[in-house]
Amino acid sequence: MTKVKTKTTKVSPLKEVKTLMAQMLKLMEVKSQLEVKKEDEVIKVGLSSDQPAGLIGYHGETLNSMQLLVNLMLWRKTGDWQSVVLDVDGYREKRKDLLEQMARNVAQKVKFSGQAETLPPMSAFERRLVHLALSDDKEIETISEGEEERRVVVRPKS
Repeated sequence: MTKVKTKTTKVSPLKEVKTLMAQMLKLMEVKSQLEVKKEDEVIKVGLSSDQPAGLIGYHGETLNSMQLLVNLMLWRKTGDWQSVVLDVDGYREKRKDLLEQMARNVAQKVKFSGQAETLPPMSAFERRLVHLALSDDKEIETISEGEEERRVVVRPKS
C-alpha cells in the first residue's frame, strides 16, 4: 500500500484555494471573476464567467469534477481536509430549486396514482437534496437504488 505524503507547513486555505482556482482557470483558458470566502467550516468559491456552461457542464458534472480536484489539491497542500464548494453564477442554488420542485411534482404524481416513480440518475449530493425535500411528507417515502447510476425512487408509504 502506498502512503500519501502531504505537506504539513501551515498555509492559508483561503489563499491556497484562490491560487489553485486561478491556476486551474488559466489552464482551462477561461476568463472568470473569482470570489473565495469562508462560511462556517466551508470554503465557498464563487465564479462568474462569460462561458458558464463550459464550467458547469452537463448537470454540473464539470463543476463537480473541478470541485473534487480543488478539494484534493488543497488536502495535499495543507494535510487537512477542508470542504470547498464551487459555484458558477448561482448554478447550485438554481439546481437545488429545480430538484426540489421536481421532487414535489413526482410526490404529487405518486400520491395520485399510488405507483412508484423513479427519478433520473443523480449524484449523491443531488439525491440527498431530493430525500430532504420529501422527508416531511407522511404519505410517501424515498429510497436510493442502483449500483453504477443511483436513482431516487419515490413511492407510497407502505
